[in-house]
Amino acid sequence: MKWMSLLLSLVFLKACGDEATPKITLKPNANTYVAGDTLTVDLRHKKSLALTQVQYFLDDAPMTLPYVFTEEKLGDHLLTASAQLEGKEVKAKERSVRLLKSSPPELWTYTIVNEYPHDSNAYTQGLEFDGEDLYESTGLKGKSSLRKVDYKSGTPSVNKPLDKSYFGEGLTLLNDKIYQLTWQENTAFVYDKSTMKLESSFSYDQSKEGWGLCNDGEFLYKSDGTAKIWRLDPATGKELDYIEVTSHKTIVKNINELEWVNGKIYANTYQFQKEVGLIIDPNTGAIEGVIDFTGLKEKVDQIPNLNVLNGVAYHPQRETFFVTGKNWSKIFEVTLQKK
Repeated sequence: MKWMSLLLSLVFLKACGDEATPKITLKPNANTYVAGDTLTVDLRHKKSLALTQVQYFLDDAPMTLPYVFTEEKLGDHLLTASAQLEGKEVKAKERSVRLLKSSPPELWTYTIVNEYPHDSNAYTQGLEFDGEDLYESTGLKGKSSLRKVDYKSGTPSVNKPLDKSYFGEGLTLLNDKIYQLTWQENTAFVYDKSTMKLESSFSYDQSKEGWGLCNDGEFLYKSDGTAKIWRLDPATGKELDYIEVTSHKTIVKNINELEWVNGKIYANTYQFQKEVGLIIDPNTGAIEGVIDFTGLKEKVDQIPNLNVLNGVAYHPQRETFFVTGKNWSKIFEVTLQKK
């Protein structure tokens, strides 16, 4: 087990008995850890005054020393402390420590099984199968829509435009409902699956934008363009908690379209230089795999408004993935293999 030491120093700006603002400094300067590392905390006063009833907290939860990182969610955590100084409680200003994945992700590639036509006017934001029906959400104001598509022909059997004030984003299907996000309009729509009629809507809370959406059969999972994926109550849209998508090196931002497959979240990342996907542990946020989709974009019509890879849907019966992009003229049915 790797042992690391973290020194917290409380510096009071005024003399004993006056209001004080504690300050935490980290020694050594590195503040990143992995599972198995031990956090040892020391709390001291600038003038060596006696501190009593010292209590340490990680994400507001009391922490017993020495603290060993085990099964926590990855990403940034808040560390703080409180103590009594001559009968008065003093608190340290919170500091951040980062928990990373202990090993690099596995590398994956793809094999094309089939190619099907796709509407190159569709700025694909969400993609999901329900049986043989492929549902798609498209974006851009004035062009956003909710669609049900015959994937073999690429022709929508239903094409429901959104009001021009909305920018469509991710979608998912759960309990005979269709959930569709909008980007910066702070609104998600809920439709009846059989009629595709709008039934209700809900607003976002801490997640300020809507990007990707999927579900595990019970909860919704929503990305917002940051490293966070939020778990939502489908009945209310309330955000229950979140994970931060994290590798062995850093927290990964721009998490976009989502798909739930066999207990993992498959995600696109919004990148202009590389066409990649991620395989994410929904419990910890760990990136378990990176999928290299290089070459797919070159196989579609190279039109002026061609944009990035976005859209991944899993077909359970065929055990294949369907992948496309924004304004791509094709959708690709692929299998995935480790490199």
